[in-house]
Amino acid sequence: MTFSIVARAIDPDTAEPCWGVAVASKFLAVGAVVPAAVAGVGAVATQAEANVAYKGLALAHLDDGATAEVALQRLLEEDEGRDHRQVGVVDLDGRSASHTGAACLEWAGSAIGEGYAAQGNVLAGPEVLDAIEQTWRESDPAEPLAHRLLTALAAGDEAGGDSRGRQSAALLVVREGAGYGGRDDIAVDLRVDDHPEPIAELARLLELNELYLTASTEEERVPVTPEIEADLAAFAAAAGARDVHAWVGRENFEMRVADDLSWIDRRILAIVRGER
Repeated sequence: MTFSIVARAIDPDTAEPCWGVAVASKFLAVGAVVPAAVAGVGAVATQAEANVAYKGLALAHLDDGATAEVALQRLLEEDEGRDHRQVGVVDLDGRSASHTGAACLEWAGSAIGEGYAAQGNVLAGPEVLDAIEQTWRESDPAEPLAHRLLTALAAGDEAGGDSRGRQSAALLVVREGAGYGGRDDIAVDLRVDDHPEPIAELARLLELNELYLTASTEEERVPVTPEIEADLAAFAAAAGARDVHAWVGRENFEMRVADDLSWIDRRILAIVRGER
């Protein structure tokens, strides 16, 4: 009752590998059920009559060195309900595997290629999966994985998506050291649990995620001159903050302004200057 894409790519900013899952469904809180990923291990999506144990089991098999295909085989061998399951797996090196059980509700199917696995059930038709796969294969590797996954998911939705309608969507991307403050591997972990346009809402949340929960790149950093520092101090005071650092913390811009105020993200500077 869901469509998803699982993939591995190279992050364009860090040149490090990353793994992710994008999923949408006419199902409440699909992000609580389908996606799982661990940096340096792989990613998995479990759906249809989802066996949520697949998430931990698949990642454990991958962590033990199994390829995506071997991990999938082990999942299916251990599960008597395999004919009702649908699952996609991408491993450490981007090898992929996907299974659509014979008892999955129509239309159901899978597609795999180097670095990705796409799957869906109760879809409007095979054109949904075709759109996801084609959009992924034509996407620019220089784009962040989260954007590529979301664009592919949106293409599937535009092609008809879940035949029952829309309700929820989720996006999960992992990379070593990508989490808040660099202390875990979660680059993106967003869910839209109940919404009439969940994929559009997910896109809006992704923009906010990038502003608040990702660090500025070198290209986004503007050196703080005495003039800019004065502007910051005046802006913070007008906002009722005791100083610039307090304003930054209150507004959750810690990853967009240097601790020593040596630089500021150009988007934050635009806010200070009333340009956005």
